[in-house]
Amino acid sequence: MRRSRDQRGSWSSRGRGVRLAGVRTSWHTVDDGDFFCPGCGGDRSYRRRAGRRRFVLLGVPLLSRGAVAPVLECAACQGHFGTEALGHPTTYRLASLLRDAVHAIALTVLAAGGCESRTARQTAVDTVRSAGFTECTEDQLLTLLAALSAERGRGDSVSAEIELHEALAPLAPHLAPAGREGLLLHGARIALADGQYQAAERAALAAVGRSLRIDDEDVDRLLAQAHTPS
Repeated sequence: MRRSRDQRGSWSSRGRGVRLAGVRTSWHTVDDGDFFCPGCGGDRSYRRRAGRRRFVLLGVPLLSRGAVAPVLECAACQGHFGTEALGHPTTYRLASLLRDAVHAIALTVLAAGGCESRTARQTAVDTVRSAGFTECTEDQLLTLLAALSAERGRGDSVSAEIELHEALAPLAPHLAPAGREGLLLHGARIALADGQYQAAERAALAAVGRSLRIDDEDVDRLLAQAHTPS
């Protein structure tokens, strides 16, 4: 067990400054892992630590002052942070969520009407590759679409939107508005690769917007923006 003095503890002293009494916290490690350290600003290892505060007289622990809230101790900067820091994904996890989000959006748009168009399929492949799945092919996307269609049942839009939400919702809180809008625009460009939006494609893109917490008015604006030549 590692013991460390609680720096917020108060001490009384006399004479030559000898510390007579104070409050110390005894820490012990209960878990470890990786997290995005708020102090370092990057991915780091952490130790989850629990502790108890004790009143100490002349270096002898006497009275328990109760437990303290658990903390995450960064292995690099030694800073202590609340366990809510685990709610922020690591850089690696965030990159993985982004790749999965683009992949899910591409499949959603193709399933809504673009899979018959070679241009739309190739645009989807290029988009997915750019997101990080560098070896993605048309055959892979079509095979996955066929499997998803068979699993959901023909025309099961409810299941499709639930699956889309599961892929996008964990990512949305960690993206700035521009990042969420950029994901929607990826889908819009796939839909437009073979011409005007189809009704099913617009509905699919609206579902993407809802999962990304984009207002309906902004979804309409972005879809019109994607349709307008730059």
